[in-house]
Amino acid sequence: MKKILAIVIIGVFFIPISLAQASPKYAFPIQGCSVKYARSHHNYPATDILSKKGCPYVATTSGLVDEVSRVDRWNGKTNLGADRGGLFVSMIGDDGVRYYGSHLSKVAPGIEPGLRVAAGDLLGYIGNSGDARGTAPHVHYGISWPTPAGIWWVRRGELYPWRYLDSWKVGEDLSPAKAVMALEKKIGFLPKQKGY
Repeated sequence: MKKILAIVIIGVFFIPISLAQASPKYAFPIQGCSVKYARSHHNYPATDILSKKGCPYVATTSGLVDEVSRVDRWNGKTNLGADRGGLFVSMIGDDGVRYYGSHLSKVAPGIEPGLRVAAGDLLGYIGNSGDARGTAPHVHYGISWPTPAGIWWVRRGELYPWRYLDSWKVGEDLSPAKAVMALEKKIGFLPKQKGY
């Protein structure tokens, strides 16, 4: 929690007082670099956030690292859905939402499943691994609910993130938790795969 020191003037006396200021609950997932992103994505709910290769990809909120891929297994001949993300990190926020970033150039050292992170902590670096080879560097960003490891079609995104990205970019703390839980209730814990 950040503290701001204020000085209250009473008569001729200066009395310092401390004003508490809450830390943000949500952070925009790319820090220190200019970004572009759209409100749509291929044929399932996610967002590609374009930026320079090597820009920091950070934790959206506090929580636990869920899944990590440090090896790019994608092969154009097989084009398996589970491998399309290349290098990635997913985390489960304390809000119960899973946040997924893929096509990274590198996962940050020490990032492993079960690690506790805070909003803004470094998870990896923007790249174009997986089926993004040959494209502009970006992070594929997905929002969903937690599932067992390997359920890639949910992990890659079930709720369009742009509304939340817009909010976080200007320092607001708009939570996707209610929308994610309502969507899970509507379509089921393990819905059929949408899109490619």
